[in-house]
Amino acid sequence: MIRLTLAASALALLAACGDGQPLFDDATTNTGTTDPVAGDGGAIINDGAIPALPGTDSPKATTGIFRYEAATDGGSGLVQDVAYNQANDTFTVDGIGFDGANVYRRNAAPLNTLGTTRVFAGATTVNDPLTGNPVSQITPYRALYGVSKTKVDAEPRTSFAIVRTGGYVEYGFGGYVYQRNGGVVLPSSGQATFSGDYAGVRVFNNRNGMEYTTGDMTINIDFEDFNANDAVRGRLSNRVARDGTGAEIALGNGEKDLKLPDARLVIQEGAPSISATGELTAPMSSFVLNGEGALETYETGTFNGIMAGDATTLPGGEIVGVIVLESEDPRYEGVTAQETGGTILYR
Repeated sequence: MIRLTLAASALALLAACGDGQPLFDDATTNTGTTDPVAGDGGAIINDGAIPALPGTDSPKATTGIFRYEAATDGGSGLVQDVAYNQANDTFTVDGIGFDGANVYRRNAAPLNTLGTTRVFAGATTVNDPLTGNPVSQITPYRALYGVSKTKVDAEPRTSFAIVRTGGYVEYGFGGYVYQRNGGVVLPSSGQATFSGDYAGVRVFNNRNGMEYTTGDMTINIDFEDFNANDAVRGRLSNRVARDGTGAEIALGNGEKDLKLPDARLVIQEGAPSISATGELTAPMSSFVLNGEGALETYETGTFNGIMAGDATTLPGGEIVGVIVLESEDPRYEGVTAQETGGTILYR
């Protein structure tokens, strides 16, 4: 079983022991599957350049980093302990009420994957152990799980997991985690481009229901300028909203184009964009034309991620990250949408 444990006690032990401990423990025998499995992380020292999410207290460039979503009053940040079982292709999520018996099974085709990201579904009922009577669960609960195609010590270099539900009138309970296995080497000059696919889920405030998104992501980094900080820019493009069957969804704003607008990282000068330990963070936003032909903001949010590998030599390393965007839903009065998606990008 490949396990990511981010409980407070584990974090305290990790900080105390100094040399780190595995986050993903492979307790199963390799069955010969070609599916990638997640790797381990380690202790890191934060250089203070990036306001980090919870997780590793002391990041450093030479070892792994793990992060999870910060807790909010609305129920985010509850996912801190997840595990993938390669033998039976299930995903375990601890800490969420009424999402089944913690074991998520692979979602039904055709939506069992979104690009390279696997999709898992929580159970709809759990039996009362005394009477056998079914107990209905909050539905739907879905988990997205993505891992790198690159291995470090036979384990994927980066990974992410996202858990959300469409079963509440508000955004509901959930969270996300992402991590790097091993360290990073950053260039001191030159520029680089990273690209890959993207998968996300959309939930809503003031209505229930869940949708999915697919798209492409690119991040470019100037390692030489600005003088105050490395410049980072990125674009989430070709984004399409999809229903539970994978079919495209019209936005309901009168346009024929079914795709969501491109979202871009906000380029920052003089503010931290990438730390010496390889962590990245930047605001994100997207824009649409209003009825008068002027641009107006459609979504706002944040990208948080980590660089991994040696970016000074081929193949040039990679980036894992999670995006959270919020917007008004043009199809309904007084409804907002929250999209959470993950990506792994390569040179």
